[in-house]
Amino acid sequence: MEYERFGVTTSPPVLLIMGGGAQMINWPDGFCTELVERGLHVVRFDSRDTGHSTHMSDAPVVDMPAAMAGDLTTASYNLSDMAADTVGLLDTLGIDSAHLVGLSMGGMIAQTMAIQYPDRVRSLTSISSRTGARGVGDADFAAIGPLGPQPHDRQSYIDWQIRASRAIWSPGFEFDEAAVADTAARVYDRGRDHEAMMRHFIAVLASGDRTAQLKALHVPTLVLHGANDRMCDVSGGHATAEAIPDAKLMIFDGMGHHLPRELWPTFADHIAELVRTAEAAGH
Repeated sequence: MEYERFGVTTSPPVLLIMGGGAQMINWPDGFCTELVERGLHVVRFDSRDTGHSTHMSDAPVVDMPAAMAGDLTTASYNLSDMAADTVGLLDTLGIDSAHLVGLSMGGMIAQTMAIQYPDRVRSLTSISSRTGARGVGDADFAAIGPLGPQPHDRQSYIDWQIRASRAIWSPGFEFDEAAVADTAARVYDRGRDHEAMMRHFIAVLASGDRTAQLKALHVPTLVLHGANDRMCDVSGGHATAEAIPDAKLMIFDGMGHHLPRELWPTFADHIAELVRTAEAAGH
């Protein structure tokens, strides 16, 4: 697994877990800097099948229509496997436990890790994510369905990402085409893998509903969600906060399925506050 660290390693560790098909560089450098400036040690990484981490190129080709109909036999791993990957990274870094910040599928991995490895989790921040329960946090596939499959050549891929990002962008914030194009170019150059998104998607389906297990958690939790999220409906944030005891829910008007630059300081403030509270309580 490829990883990168920011800040002083003796500061409270914050592990950033990115969403489906995305790479660690999809966590903006500026957002990482905001966290470091608040006294945190930040680690971001490429999940399996993304960037410079191992790609499961020998895995079965995902049969998405069958998966949507309930046949998950082409799933080669699930969120528990990805949570185990994350614990293995902590082991490698010599970190006994960390504060988890997960976005979209990354939030689901963080939830799974908190359920299965509670001693390794000091706090949980779940962003734009959901519980796995049917009917909550669903995607509006009409937003990106008309885009068609991702192209294979570099410039067409960048153009496709611009259109896709615009479709799920936060309507309350200005669209930053230059930043999207730059990130898309770097993602392509680091190792774009179209099948990774499919393998991640079916891994989510194969992992089921976490609601009952989330109700048994005892970890300081913050849930952040956009009111205008078309890839993970805001009901996913509500369901997550309702399931986890004493979770704090914050809904942001005008925010879609991305981290608006204008909100980076606000998010960093709330995450840092959660970290301080958890550290003071001995988590």
